Amino acid sequence: MAGKFIVFEGLDGTGKTTQLQCVAAALRAKGYSVFTTAEPTGTATGKLLRAFLGGRERSTPWAAASLFLADRINHNADPEDGIIKHLSDGDIVLCDRYYYSTFAYQGTDTDLQWIFDSHFNCPEVTKPDACVFLTMDIGKCLARIHANRDSSAVEIFENTESLTRIRNRFADVFDMLKNRDNIVSIDADGTIEEVTNRIMTVLTPILED
Repeated sequence: MAGKFIVFEGLDGTGKTTQLQCVAAALRAKGYSVFTTAEPTGTATGKLLRAFLGGRERSTPWAAASLFLADRINHNADPEDGIIKHLSDGDIVLCDRYYYSTFAYQGTDTDLQWIFDSHFNCPEVTKPDACVFLTMDIGKCLARIHANRDSSAVEIFENTESLTRIRNRFADVFDMLKNRDNIVSIDADGTIEEVTNRIMTVLTPILED
């Protein structure tokens, strides 16, 4: 039986990485086989993208969008540990960021339709069964970022102006995809356990379908 593919999205500071791990633990406790992963990947392409996001390498939004697509195709198609392989094995695949982030971030400074077409016309880019989008006040997001990281680790998009622009772009993207993708928004303001319970309530019928 094929598995399910769930993507976790949200502005930095919303706790999506923490929640992904908590949901993975909750699903394993229920007997599911779970594979967790993230983008950018740990491959050479992913490392180059992380260097760009950290301001250590220069790039253009168009080049970055192309790199994200290449990284995503490899992420899906790797014959030993790719998303497609794990789904065919019946695993629940939980991914920290996916094409929604590319649409919102790189789509702001390029041609969003071009990015849509390059992804949706590629047979090796898997459509998620659901996208869990965590929401939180931007001020609280930034407070979390600066409390949990050294200033040198703050990425180029992690400021009030950029996060406001990206949040609005996510809203535009989700509105455009509302008839194509299953996107659910979850309030991330609360204890870790409270937010995990909110996510599990939404995911349970999707996983049992």
